[in-house]
Amino acid sequence: MTARITPMNVLDLRSDTVTQPTPEMRIAMMAAPLGDDVLGDEPTVQALERKIALMLGKEAGLFVPSGTMANQLAIRGHCEAGDEIIAHGESHIIHYETGAPAALSGCMIRPLDGPRGIFNADSVHAAIRHRDIHSPRSRLVVAENTHNRGGGSVWTLEQFRSVAAAAREHELSVHVDGARLFNACVVAGYSPRAFLESADTASVCFSKGLGAPVGSALVGSSAFIERARRFRKMFGGGMRQSGFLAAAAIYALDHHIDRLSEDHARAKTLAVQIAKIPGLTVDPPIDQIESNMVFFSLHEKYGDARDFCAKLHQSGVQMIPMGARRVRAVMHLDVPNDVIERAANALIRVTST
Repeated sequence: MTARITPMNVLDLRSDTVTQPTPEMRIAMMAAPLGDDVLGDEPTVQALERKIALMLGKEAGLFVPSGTMANQLAIRGHCEAGDEIIAHGESHIIHYETGAPAALSGCMIRPLDGPRGIFNADSVHAAIRHRDIHSPRSRLVVAENTHNRGGGSVWTLEQFRSVAAAAREHELSVHVDGARLFNACVVAGYSPRAFLESADTASVCFSKGLGAPVGSALVGSSAFIERARRFRKMFGGGMRQSGFLAAAAIYALDHHIDRLSEDHARAKTLAVQIAKIPGLTVDPPIDQIESNMVFFSLHEKYGDARDFCAKLHQSGVQMIPMGARRVRAVMHLDVPNDVIERAANALIRVTST
């Protein structure tokens, strides 16, 4: 694979969302039969929705523009205004979805603790509200797999099934933010269908590790997805000749899942090199790096993470600040074979000045 081309030929490790369609994917996009998805006759979108529902073990699927929309449609479908969502305090729905649970669904979030974005059944039991007129109604548990701010951490089947069982005891629904679920499956060795057996709904993203240009899907029961389809239109997510995009997602599902292990291996290799640089601390540590992300913290002598990343960009590599002194690098479909050498050398240059 060739590096993503930028005006400076910068190596872009900010996210796995920066990939561009492969030549083969572009051919599939241009060959896609088209219709009008809002009017219900978009054949390629319908093919994708059937395919992803079957892969994830649910009755139906819904193609949407983004992972954020997929998560928010799930929340809107499961909850009513005044309900409370139980999720880890470092979750994507808290930090990166612009307050949408409150703005779009009128919901609160009760944040849980747990190592690297993963919580347990006891935490769920403890978070349940007593049913009286003073409290919001506990309604939905959301788990994120892999967990971004947890360093790309992966839930085990046992962990998730225990949490889902706790939710069921209290008649709560369960949603999985599976933007990088296929990464988790490659790491842990379970199928997406097996993992989601305990979930009511799930979102998956096609434009991260799988390399499609746009799009995510929400899966669930046929009745739930029909309800979500109406909310998709309400939220402005109805698309017309979106078969172009759906074809890219189908191609990605058929060709780009198995190769995710390459990204995971490169992430660990990069972490080994970063750990050799004085003043940079890989966190989570190397032995806990499971998927395609590397996080590291900066010694105070290197200043703020934003300034550090700006200097790194000037040296030919882009990474992204994830806090005052925390930086993230993500491996993906478009990184070149010399990614480790280029990234390590840029970090050495920046920390040596």
